[in-house]
Amino acid sequence: MRDIPAGLSAALAEGVTTLARGWRITRRDGAVIGLTEHDDDLFADGTVFRAAGGVTGSEEASALGFAVGGGEMAAALSSDLIDEADLLAGLYDGASVELVLIDWAAPANFLRLRRGTIGDVRREGGAFTAELRGLASALNVVRGRLFTRACDADLGDARCGVALTGAFRAEGTVAAVEGAGLFVAGGLGAYAAGWFTQGRLAMDSGTNAGFASEVKAHAVAGGVVRVELWQRPPEPLAAGDAFTVTAGCDKRLATCRDRFANALNFRGFPHMPGNDAVLRVATPGG
Repeated sequence: MRDIPAGLSAALAEGVTTLARGWRITRRDGAVIGLTEHDDDLFADGTVFRAAGGVTGSEEASALGFAVGGGEMAAALSSDLIDEADLLAGLYDGASVELVLIDWAAPANFLRLRRGTIGDVRREGGAFTAELRGLASALNVVRGRLFTRACDADLGDARCGVALTGAFRAEGTVAAVEGAGLFVAGGLGAYAAGWFTQGRLAMDSGTNAGFASEVKAHAVAGGVVRVELWQRPPEPLAAGDAFTVTAGCDKRLATCRDRFANALNFRGFPHMPGNDAVLRVATPGG
């Protein structure tokens, strides 16, 4: 049972209602942004809900039990509200969202309908669409150990124990840009192809200083080193931008043993029987 404030309850009891939805987004860096589908700004619950974003929202899906509910919201990309660079930088990844029902004729009358987080975000034609996930989505997050053949530690963390120094860490520069996240790298000529694949690259200078992404591919062809990132930087890369990159690990025992000499700290179970062993039928003499 939801308690509805007396003022809003009285407004709902009238023949004509003056209601609008508002979305309050709290980003990962603590910044709070309010958006409303109304045609004018509204001040409610200590937040200014801006109308300039042209925000719209889908119907909110709810489900019984532990099923994950949610919906979608869409708005225009605007430098003073939601900037594309902030989206690309990941400031909205996992941001908390509150859906508020506001009486625009008397904004002091409002009701918080639900809370959730932002999931997948799509950008197209100067606008973005964000998936809104209900609180039950946290139940889908893996907790504790995973019993798999592959290692479940992160390279360089306390459980792994590898020090990402020496040959496992390098500094380089962007020599030439070939795509949004693809560039020719200088300073990495001493490393074999694939050494930094699945590693972490952090930009040290330029407009993307502080940005970091996993390395999708590290290739060497004809003496030219190319690096491709999984995540596109928020600003275009430029020749001369400096970066630091660490070696990658594919979580296999052979890689842990041969590349890092760290088999004693391997956190996987490489000798677990697979599905073939589980489903194998006993045969005479087998």
